[in-house]
Amino acid sequence: MLIQKHVQDIKTDTGTMRTSVYRPVDDKHYPAVIFYSEIFQETTPITRSAQILAGHGFVVLVPEVFHELNPIGTVLAYDDEGKDKGNADKFTKPLEDHDSDTQAMLNFIKAQNYCTGQVGAMGVCIGGHLAFRAALNPEITAAFCLYPTDIHSNTLPCKVGNDSLAMSHTIQCPITLVFGKQDPHVSAEGRALIHQTLSQNNNDFCWHEVNAQHAFMRDEGDRYDAALAMQMYALSVAFFQQHLRT
Repeated sequence: MLIQKHVQDIKTDTGTMRTSVYRPVDDKHYPAVIFYSEIFQETTPITRSAQILAGHGFVVLVPEVFHELNPIGTVLAYDDEGKDKGNADKFTKPLEDHDSDTQAMLNFIKAQNYCTGQVGAMGVCIGGHLAFRAALNPEITAAFCLYPTDIHSNTLPCKVGNDSLAMSHTIQCPITLVFGKQDPHVSAEGRALIHQTLSQNNNDFCWHEVNAQHAFMRDEGDRYDAALAMQMYALSVAFFQQHLRT
């Protein structure tokens, strides 16, 4: 399926958020997926992931997740300087501001005549956490979370008691979570805590642990696992086709 791209500056409670929109070129209506990036924002691997999803018949939005903290258009490099800046941003922006960003994108999606109104969330690394966090919003129909960080540890800034795991009992939509067993950012104990909490909540969730490192989806660097990445793309597409096309 051929796709197109345009750039949209979306107004949020905390400023303008540049957002890339990828969608099929025809005039049909498609469900949307908000794709949350890593701390580095929209790098070329993130762009390629968004294009893969869009090519399967989705409108894919890629927001600048730290738009308040950087000039518009900022993309951090996959090096120590970029990692340090991205992590600093991660521990500066409160989850409540991510919530208002998500709502602004939902409002934008509802106003577009090329969207069906069904919206899913997907992300990698902190983006996986933000996809999980987006599922707290009842307008999100499904969430696919790849190696989400900081859910188990409650290390992202937020109001007391408003961390993502504590609020997970309010999630109404199906969720898929994928973790790498060799991921140092989410320990076995951390994964067990997330699984136990979602089970106690009776959340509708699917769980995958694979033999992979953190960022195994990123097609740059020595942690990339192409075979597993293809499996995860197939899983995510099938997941969203099931839950966003009903």
